[in-house]
Amino acid sequence: MNDALFYLDAADMAAEIRAGRLSARELMQAHLDRIADVNPRLNAIVTLHAEEAMAAAAAADEAQARGEALGPLHGLPVAHKDLMQTRGMRTTYGSKVHEHHVPVRSALVVERQQQAGAISIGKTNTPEFGAGSQTFNAVFGVTRNPWDLDKTCGGSSGGSAVALAAGMVPLADGTDMGGSLRCPANFCNVVGLRPSAGRVPQVPSVDAWSTLSVSGPMARSVRDLALYLSVMAGPDPRDPIAIAEDGARFRQPLGRDLKGMRIAWSPGMGGLPVDRQVSAAIDARRRTFEDLGCIVEEACPDFRDAHDIFMTLRAHAFESGLGAVMDRHPGVLKDTVVWNIEEGRKLSGPQLARANKLRTALFLRMHRFMEQYDAIVLPVNQVTPFPVDQQYVTEIGGVKMGSYIEWMQSCYLVTATGHPALSLPCAFTDDGLPVGLQLVGRHQGEFALLQIAHAFEQVNRTGRRRPAL
Repeated sequence: MNDALFYLDAADMAAEIRAGRLSARELMQAHLDRIADVNPRLNAIVTLHAEEAMAAAAAADEAQARGEALGPLHGLPVAHKDLMQTRGMRTTYGSKVHEHHVPVRSALVVERQQQAGAISIGKTNTPEFGAGSQTFNAVFGVTRNPWDLDKTCGGSSGGSAVALAAGMVPLADGTDMGGSLRCPANFCNVVGLRPSAGRVPQVPSVDAWSTLSVSGPMARSVRDLALYLSVMAGPDPRDPIAIAEDGARFRQPLGRDLKGMRIAWSPGMGGLPVDRQVSAAIDARRRTFEDLGCIVEEACPDFRDAHDIFMTLRAHAFESGLGAVMDRHPGVLKDTVVWNIEEGRKLSGPQLARANKLRTALFLRMHRFMEQYDAIVLPVNQVTPFPVDQQYVTEIGGVKMGSYIEWMQSCYLVTATGHPALSLPCAFTDDGLPVGLQLVGRHQGEFALLQIAHAFEQVNRTGRRRPAL
């Protein structure tokens, strides 16, 4: 098999197809062969439409032969997180409740990819309803990390990250409430972006006004991430918080001189317990930013109240979105989802009002901090990938975690601020496990954030390493 083909950048695949040097059918067959080879060991793609994908690839080639206009993702295989409604394709949300569910309509984020010429090949694994940063469920089982099959790939967009890292697709989507795009990207040595709320419209949505959970792109390079975001982003009248800016902006060149840009450096994130391998790996890359001309200063935003804000609003979101599901199917949902719903039912009006007031104050503190800095460097995860048979982390550096998600504070404290953040490959531990760094940008400042990440990536080539499958 031609490894060079299925590990090409998505932008290069698209360019080769557009130039007539590669057909959509050849590209699709290479990826389907790769899936057949490695997916049985990894369990990343849990629903596969191979025949339909090959038929769509043939149709893409025929359309190109007729001289039809080609979208920016023409002929590229993509996979969708199993939380994304996908018309005619089994969509289970990782739950026994929806084990045989086949939607009649697709989510907007799926429609936009297909309208851009991408070909949907299947669905990627996720924990039940995306709850938790370890990818396993009662429908499909566990997804394994391609860098070490005995380790977790993170979550909740774990199947997407593994499919990318293993060369099964060049692009895969995901969602992020408390780190679900960033955590698995970090654990699998790929790139994942949590955009600002409204950058990628959420249609359909149970709560269209919510800013906690977002959809976004995952890829193997920052350039591909920007390309993918360009077709996901852009306004839609059905989303009341959608950002008006046209997504095509993200197809502009990312090259930029970083001289004089100010970077806040906080590998310890203001006192959170962080595994020494993680903080050491990030600190070792400080010189990279300095060599790029950045002014790097040790500084950390005031994340006061962010934990309580996130936990309150998350519980409310779970009750709002899944409370009725739990009532209709007692005893079916996993215990951590039930716990989140029950926590939501305990909330009072004054508690929600307090959380929103505190979140406003947090955003304003973060805004003032970001007036001084162009980006912040933080850990993505406070730990390295842990054993796949362990559901979640219970202790970090002797500090006990208070819930099944508290080990993800390094991600969800950033969520509470509303600022965009991405996970970027940074280094590897001595035993060969990926460590990424989290770059946080200004509110709605995704393009500048991508430029900084791209410049770092051009110097630090960690993201070009591939697992030995």
